[in-house]
Amino acid sequence: MKVTFLGATKTVTGSNFLVEGAGKKFLVDCGMYQGVAKEEEKNDDDFLFDVNEIDFMLLTHAHIDHSGRIPKLYNAGYRKEIIATKATCDLCEIMLPDSGHIQEMEIEWKNRKRIRKGEEPLEPMYTAEDAIKSCELLRPVKYDEIVTIDENIQIRFNDAGHMLGSSIIEIWITEDGKQEKIVFTGDIGNNDIPLLDSPTMIEDADYLVMESTYGGRLHVRNDDKAKIFLDVVSETIDRGGTVVIPSFAVGRTQEIIYELNKIKENTDDKEFVEKYEKLMKVPVFVDSPLAISATEIFRKNEDLFEPEVKEEMQKGDHPLEFPGLQFTTTVEESRALNESKVPSIIISASGMCDVGRIKHHLKHNLWNPNSTILFVGYQAPGTLGRKIVDGAKKVKIFGEEVAVNARIEYIEGYSGHADQEWLLNFVYSFIKKPKHIFLVHGEEEGQEILKQKIIETTNIPVTIAEFAKTYILDENLTVEQQIKIPSKYKPLRLEVIERIKTLKEEVEDMENIVKNDKLTENIEDKDIEELNNKIKQLEKLIVEIIE
Repeated sequence: MKVTFLGATKTVTGSNFLVEGAGKKFLVDCGMYQGVAKEEEKNDDDFLFDVNEIDFMLLTHAHIDHSGRIPKLYNAGYRKEIIATKATCDLCEIMLPDSGHIQEMEIEWKNRKRIRKGEEPLEPMYTAEDAIKSCELLRPVKYDEIVTIDENIQIRFNDAGHMLGSSIIEIWITEDGKQEKIVFTGDIGNNDIPLLDSPTMIEDADYLVMESTYGGRLHVRNDDKAKIFLDVVSETIDRGGTVVIPSFAVGRTQEIIYELNKIKENTDDKEFVEKYEKLMKVPVFVDSPLAISATEIFRKNEDLFEPEVKEEMQKGDHPLEFPGLQFTTTVEESRALNESKVPSIIISASGMCDVGRIKHHLKHNLWNPNSTILFVGYQAPGTLGRKIVDGAKKVKIFGEEVAVNARIEYIEGYSGHADQEWLLNFVYSFIKKPKHIFLVHGEEEGQEILKQKIIETTNIPVTIAEFAKTYILDENLTVEQQIKIPSKYKPLRLEVIERIKTLKEEVEDMENIVKNDKLTENIEDKDIEELNNKIKQLEKLIVEIIE
């Protein structure tokens, strides 16, 4: 058995793994890279495997960083089945076309610039129509069902507790009369995610491929985050401001709706009750067409909710409904939210602030010291959300520089990912411990911390997976550089691209400073002349590089 890591290596997006065993080749996930420009460059590149040789694909869950390149796979000629849970299939049918629509919109924007420059227009990675066609390959299965591929390969999907339909996948492969088992965790859920059951603990495995998003960190506990949330909202409303919550359309939005509904049960604290009553008088807007569609899918898959939620529903308390909750569907309704002077809560996608209606809400609220931007999910490096969380004083939105004067809060406990404690607990839960663990889907610093923790507490060997490396799962765990990486994948080239983009942004900033006469008041003519000469030198150097 072999496994090749083709994504989510030392980064948190682009999950894509190639497994070879018992005469078959199959994929686990086919996700998009998001966030850092040098990672996103890979989305447009050809796959590093022969699509015609892939026998089937397994999908852990519907999030775009795990599913987003399925339409690209389809366009490359893939026509075999994609096996996933029913809820994952349902969500893919709305999320992938939405992703295709975003590809079309982004390429249209880029092409307007290219045409003005006399350059040839580009094609989108895929369209909404391509995405709809690719969904025809989805094959829904149930949790705990043994799926038989052939006499040598069997599979089982287990509840990962990360989002609706998310799975930890067990795979049994028999070769040369010997059966071995490899487990792919996908994304392991935070143990106290509202609505969903806790992640399934797996009893045994020979090899484990495990996510490590929060491998170096611990979350705020569940009983604290509701109070923090209520404090932030109450203080913002008192100032007459708006609370803007950048939220992932699928999963996090529905969990926040549920949490807002559930807060009312904490009635012991008088101050808490007063703040809650204030909250219930404030309109809460879900401003994301995709989130609205996803909420309907949640309603259709209520059998996957945790037992406590099902009991509440039987009493007539629906987890996704409460007074004041409103869904905005049209562009006009969305715009009206930013024109209103009434304090409110706006939940809008995307969760990392890179695309979608959230950018408009940030543009209208980031500059306002009375408003609050409340982050409740992971922010990948390079994204607008990460820049804001990391303390940027100014950010660019739609080409315009916006001052960050609003209150910025980050409640990490709402994350859909297990933290270090629960990742370790997942490893500890194995009755028969894995012979080897591979860490994926995490930033390298956190992975190193988690690796040492696992080794210190279990003595299980751990490898932080390397991009495009093939590991032969044998006694020696031999490593092959089986896949030749095209030059465009090489780090140095990507670093050059990233530096050029940074340079362009800095030149634009410098142009705005000069154009808007924002140079310091005591600057003299000789200083302007010196600046002019330095720019001439830079211009000459750039021409030399091009030549």
